[in-house]
Amino acid sequence: MHIKQIIIQGFKSYKEQTVIEPFSPKTNVIVGHNGSGKSNFFAAIRFVLSDAYTQMGREERQALLHEGSGSAVMSAYVEIIFDNSDERFPTGRDEVVLRRTIGLKKDEYSLDRKNATKSDVMNLLESAGFSRSNPYYIVPQGRVTTLTNMKDFERLNLLKEVAGTQVYEQRRTESLKIMEETESKRAKIDELLKYIEERLSELEEEKEELRGFREKDRERSCLEYTIYHREQVEINNAIDGIEETRARGIEINEDSREAFIEREKEIQVCFFPILLSTGAQS
Repeated sequence: MHIKQIIIQGFKSYKEQTVIEPFSPKTNVIVGHNGSGKSNFFAAIRFVLSDAYTQMGREERQALLHEGSGSAVMSAYVEIIFDNSDERFPTGRDEVVLRRTIGLKKDEYSLDRKNATKSDVMNLLESAGFSRSNPYYIVPQGRVTTLTNMKDFERLNLLKEVAGTQVYEQRRTESLKIMEETESKRAKIDELLKYIEERLSELEEEKEELRGFREKDRERSCLEYTIYHREQVEINNAIDGIEETRARGIEINEDSREAFIEREKEIQVCFFPILLSTGAQS
């Protein structure tokens, strides 16, 4: 896998469309006098392949657009065509065309002439070895001098980054952090479970008390019903007795009345002859 062709338009000093080719699959050297655009050419490659130009504001995007003596451009793009005959990119094609277009209000990627998200492009680059955890696949100007002036421990860290072991240490740190967070969450869950168990025990006791209360309340209701029924039976019996007494009293009164009437008649019969005899004598 190597770069076959680079097309630049509107990016920094490249106002008109510029096609740079061919590239060797081994070593390529670009030379030119000062101001010929070597740094901008290198920046164009970084613009597409690295994380150097991410999360840019309006002014930062405008700084990447060509601003010459003529009219300023409104958008720019950099397109890199890779030779993929070794299938380093898992696309199943002999070429991979990667383009990034930028404007004052846009920042878009395309893959093989089709729109693509930044995450898709970065994942594809990762699969081909352009690892974000190892940023030394692109070494900008001045970095070599910095590397030669590094101290021993700094070179060791550099070797870790280049070898890719730094990412494992970062993942280890992240894993330890996740384990600590998990342990903390587990402790909170244990406390919550303990509280739930205590609450369940209290609720079980309250349930037993409620069951006992309901049984006693049921017994009380049965006793009240029995007492009310007994009192009702007694009251009904008393009412029946009173009705019977009243009925007998009525019968006795009728008998007494009839007897009284008979006595009156007898008195009248006996008293009338006496009156008749008294009147004759006078």
